[in-house]
Amino acid sequence: MAILTSVEFPLLSLLLLLLPLGAVLTAVFPGREARWAALTTAVLALLVTLVIVGQFDTQQVGFQLVEKTPWMADLGIHYLLGVDGLSILFLPFTALLFIAVILASWNAIRTLPRLYFALLLVLECTIMGIFTALDTILFFLFWELTLLPLFFLISLWGNGANRRYAGVKYSLFMLAGGLPLLIGFVVLAMHNPGGMSFSYIDLLQGSRDYGVQVTVFFLLLLGFGVKIPLFPLHTWLPLVAQEGPATTVALLTGLKVGAYGLLRFALPLAPDAAREFQWVLVGLGMIGVLYGAVAALSQTSLRRMLAFSSLSHVGLVVLGIAAFSVQGVQGAVFQLLNFTLVAGGLFLITGFLHQRTGSTEVLSLGGVAKSMPLLASLFFFLGLAGIGMPATSGFPAEFLLIVSVLETHTGAGLVVLFVVVLGAAYFLNFFRKAFLGETRHDIIRDAPDLKPRELAVLLVLVLVVLVFGFYPQAILDVTETSSQYWVSLMLP
Repeated sequence: MAILTSVEFPLLSLLLLLLPLGAVLTAVFPGREARWAALTTAVLALLVTLVIVGQFDTQQVGFQLVEKTPWMADLGIHYLLGVDGLSILFLPFTALLFIAVILASWNAIRTLPRLYFALLLVLECTIMGIFTALDTILFFLFWELTLLPLFFLISLWGNGANRRYAGVKYSLFMLAGGLPLLIGFVVLAMHNPGGMSFSYIDLLQGSRDYGVQVTVFFLLLLGFGVKIPLFPLHTWLPLVAQEGPATTVALLTGLKVGAYGLLRFALPLAPDAAREFQWVLVGLGMIGVLYGAVAALSQTSLRRMLAFSSLSHVGLVVLGIAAFSVQGVQGAVFQLLNFTLVAGGLFLITGFLHQRTGSTEVLSLGGVAKSMPLLASLFFFLGLAGIGMPATSGFPAEFLLIVSVLETHTGAGLVVLFVVVLGAAYFLNFFRKAFLGETRHDIIRDAPDLKPRELAVLLVLVLVVLVFGFYPQAILDVTETSSQYWVSLMLP
């Protein structure tokens, strides 16, 4: 793999250093200044990611802006960062979502606000590290460090009575998933033909025995499957969606780092095993697509409906990755980016609705569109984007995935087409019950519509959804070269 080394200025390290420094300042500043410190840091991080994207050459194969410094060199472990066409766009999209979450939480957090906003910046740093780390131990470090802020965000600022249980369950699931990841990375390093190395670039170039590949493939599939989540490892998701703060759930559903890990590590590092057990990926993807849609259809809670909808959509991403085609990879990356805007935006709106009504149960809603027309309209638009409505970013992403699945696994493709209809059914049915009809409760009748700050946050997300809906080539141009190289790794 070609490596375009080095940059005159370490932008990726600057990004990873800026966020924890901002977190420290946020924790130190009093009251309202802490919010401004967090917002300023997040905006600066977005600007840095845009500079990184501006320096990226879409025509080059391999990793760019690479930074390498010995860390534990005797063990083959280095501080190694870099981006390619599959990872670079996650940086600005992630930064944008965190800015939206900070603004959405501006006045909603009254308990320990400094700690809350500082934890958000720490979490953003770890997520950025996941997308830029090219040393598997460094990647694992960032992966595990996400647990600390997420545990406190769920446990301390959740809305449900069982929020602490949800935080503990989430953490235990992720810790259990981290163990097979670490074992898999160690096995890879020990069987690297050029000597022990945890460098992703070195591991890609080495060939391993089939038995080693099978072991690594299933270890990584299990580890990433907990985070994706794959059925039946998904049980933490509806619980956290119900009990946790909507802003945190927006991050969990919007940033599918588990699917990214599957695409980045599990398949290209064990290509022979991935081809042999392609049917496992297809089966898990089909189950997730169908189960998530059917479960969403029967939910009476908006939060749980969106959680199961997310499970269904990420199942389609797994099917696209399992197609081992350029269209499948590009569709998977496009859809993961789309989750940032759509799934994240829907949960932010759900949080706004909960703040006004105290509930997201369908029995407690009804007639929301009469008192909150802007909120209802934007929820409806993002929901349509989620089911792949033309002119939204959801359409090209879903279209690429469906085409890739139909070309490689026709039966699975037909299941996906059926689920597309189910997706429209559960979303429109829930919207009709919760947002339309007669207003049944005074609290909804008197509830205010979106405030200017909330409206601005959602309009930015909607604008990006429209831009990439009308001009998807902007994303496809960035991902094409790296997608072609990824597919070449999977070919026999």
